[in-house]
Amino acid sequence: MHIRDTRTEDLPEILDIHNDAVANTTAIWDEEQVDLADRTAWFLGRTAAGYPVLTAEVDGRVAGYASYGQWRVKSGFRHSVEHSVYIHPDFHRRGLASALLSELIERAVAGNVHVMVGFIESENTTSIALHEKFGFVTVGQMPQVGVKFGRWLDLTLMQRTL
Repeated sequence: MHIRDTRTEDLPEILDIHNDAVANTTAIWDEEQVDLADRTAWFLGRTAAGYPVLTAEVDGRVAGYASYGQWRVKSGFRHSVEHSVYIHPDFHRRGLASALLSELIERAVAGNVHVMVGFIESENTTSIALHEKFGFVTVGQMPQVGVKFGRWLDLTLMQRTL
């Protein structure tokens, strides 16, 4: 496994991971899959703003990706970021999410980020445990704030002060 900065040629595989999460999980609450232009705009927006976009590569394949970006648009929130980590289903339970999150935290510290926040579907106990392992704490729960797959979803808010 190798964690590195994402390159534009990684975007088709990142698109596949993103759209799989849209189609098959509650990790992303969008219900419509996106195209390569969407992921390209997302990538270019993140990198132009100075935010990291990381790729986990395994045997030449994009196995996962992670990033953080602006949490809220008001200037008072400029030292807080929202992050996300996604792993291709073929690579679950291999430590990639931990490696990506660890590198994101290092980048955040180096980038003068004060707080990282994560918003996790409350039944995603694997992601919640991952975040707890890295010192994130649950700071709130919001019942039934989203819907996907015909059911209401609860949201767990987690944060780590760096």
